[in-house]
Amino acid sequence: MEFWKSFTEKHPKLSKWVYQIFYFFVFSMGVTIFQYLVFTFMPHILGIGLAGTEFMWPRKNMNILGVKFTWSLLGYDVLRDASGAVMIGGGLGYFISYETGSFLAQCINFPLQRNITFKSKGNPVYQVIWYFLAWVVISLICNGLNNLWMPIAAVYVPPAIYNILVTFITGGVSMIIFFFVFKIIFPEGEKK
Repeated sequence: MEFWKSFTEKHPKLSKWVYQIFYFFVFSMGVTIFQYLVFTFMPHILGIGLAGTEFMWPRKNMNILGVKFTWSLLGYDVLRDASGAVMIGGGLGYFISYETGSFLAQCINFPLQRNITFKSKGNPVYQVIWYFLAWVVISLICNGLNNLWMPIAAVYVPPAIYNILVTFITGGVSMIIFFFVFKIIFPEGEKK
């Protein structure tokens, strides 16, 4: 603790950034684990009926690097095994699970980031609205980009590497964007 106190006194601006990045990362990883659990178990609870219901919008057939797939901004294709039977993990069931997990994670993340990481005293109604809008926009951007590269990576990259790439790219990109969005919507200091 003496080291941190000394560091804070010598480098107040840098220490504030280190503090914010540390807590931002810890809370973001915590809600990522929560999301992962929702993404993993909720599709099984919703069942095979929703997993077999295709939900993709808008649908655009594509062929990139010899891989044919359907791109969408929202939703997922139905997953099928080699025999053509529907598998849990795609379709409307996965979309509902993904959006539910992501939304609930943001409900947990908002007060932690606002009150602890950025120690903001700004107008909470204003901040919730901007946080929600940022989450929607960042989610759409990430979904659109992911639905371009993930089908190709699934063909050319081994599954273990593919899962690491998905987690790192999706989580990493959105975390970096969110950090700077939070710096804007969570002003520090007393309410004006």
